[in-house]
Amino acid sequence: MEYTVQKLARLAGVSPRTLRYYDEIGLLRPARISSSGYRIYGQSQVDALQQILLYREMELPLEEIASLLGNPEFDRLAALRGHRHRLLEKRARLDLLLKNVEDTIHATEGGMTMKNEQKFQGFKQALVEENEEKYGAEIREKYGAEAVDSSNRKLMGMTKERYEEMERTGAEVLNLLDAAYSGGDPGGATARQLAEAHKRWLGFTWQEYTPTAHMGLGEMYAADERFAAYYDRGIPGKAAFLRDAIAAFCSGEK
Repeated sequence: MEYTVQKLARLAGVSPRTLRYYDEIGLLRPARISSSGYRIYGQSQVDALQQILLYREMELPLEEIASLLGNPEFDRLAALRGHRHRLLEKRARLDLLLKNVEDTIHATEGGMTMKNEQKFQGFKQALVEENEEKYGAEIREKYGAEAVDSSNRKLMGMTKERYEEMERTGAEVLNLLDAAYSGGDPGGATARQLAEAHKRWLGFTWQEYTPTAHMGLGEMYAADERFAAYYDRGIPGKAAFLRDAIAAFCSGEK
């Protein structure tokens, strides 16, 4: 079956303008152009559009989607299985948060008593699963599965107070990174405070701290674009500065 822009847009629930834009950037070309100048899409384009929209739901940028679909080794079945796995994980996180909300409603209405640990269980589980989805493969390869699993167990066993302290320390790291980066000296006093705060933050989940492991993590922050984007926060170079601050700090710890 063949579709015009209008018909395919209705079928997929997108705007005709979106399809035209995908054509303009080379992401989804029509199968052919009719004698009247209309874009005509076939089954392969329908399948490709489904794949594009699935990737968009995962918040992948269009450039990355184009690279994936343009790869001659792209395996559509493997990609669909990967989508399914990630969607199941997302559903599990949402189910946990939904239960958290429902339990809180019942507790507020007086129908049950909710322990403080329960109030944060869904958030901690969601954090663990989100980290696994985004960074699990890299971290497990670098530090080993047992170290990562141990860190996850430590996080899940945290009390409310300990979890809140970890969150405050994480915010302190970001604030100190801004201040130290403005100073420009990764070996300076503020940068040392930054590295010390980052060490304290690691202590909430790490079973054992070593300067070597700390420096290795700093290297990964700067090298991996996902970690770099988190610490750069729109200002390229901050993740690399954090790496250098950690290295300067750790050189005196050994």
